[in-house]
Amino acid sequence: MTVTYHVGKHDGGYGYRLGDVWSETFPDHDTALAAAKAAAERQHLEGRDAEIAYQLPDGGWHTQHAAGGDRPDTSVIDDEGGRAS
Repeated sequence: MTVTYHVGKHDGGYGYRLGDVWSETFPDHDTALAAAKAAAERQHLEGRDAEIAYQLPDGGWHTQHAAGGDRPDTSVIDDEGGRAS
């Protein structure tokens, strides 16, 4: 799985997005690009293992183990100037 952040013009400035969700607006392109790279880097930080329980549509419950070290690959694409990293 790869998480891809896109950097581009947003709300009178620049921002980064994941899917259809935008970050806050930054005053310039370089600041938005740096923020996107920082967000991508944070995706690589390991967390703690956890047990996750959620209710199924039929009313039953499902429990699964989430490994804290199971982190996605990330990339940042600069929609204004090509691939960033």
